[in-house]
Amino acid sequence: MTNIRNTASPFWRTWLKPEFRCLVPVTSFCEYADTKPRKTPIWFALNEERPLFFFPGLWRPWTGVRGPKASPVEGEHRLYAFLTTDANALIRPIHPKAMPVILTSQGECEQWLNAPIHDALELQRPANDGVLRIVARGEQQD
Repeated sequence: MTNIRNTASPFWRTWLKPEFRCLVPVTSFCEYADTKPRKTPIWFALNEERPLFFFPGLWRPWTGVRGPKASPVEGEHRLYAFLTTDANALIRPIHPKAMPVILTSQGECEQWLNAPIHDALELQRPANDGVLRIVARGEQQD
């Protein structure tokens, strides 16, 4: 799993077609604050109940060797990535460079999965202020 910020890159162009788009279901995500002596995990969600939302993602086939050296798996694999964008006001103090793209409605999900690429990429923008909240600090999540 990786993230995709530069959708104009020739590397991603092939994989932006609708047949390679997917949704990554999420209830919360973590960014690490640069605290001492170690970084502090900061968890974000839509609210304390952590309802489902989605990251717009891409998948692609890849042939090669993956896994640990002790038990590598050779063959065809599916690799996944999700879109990121500029950080909004809530995320910026913790992770200034970027944040995941957040989809919260059925319309947005359908737009990502089915729209022509120009329309689908309109979704690659920071979440509006107030959409996300900090729901935990410094806690390990399962």
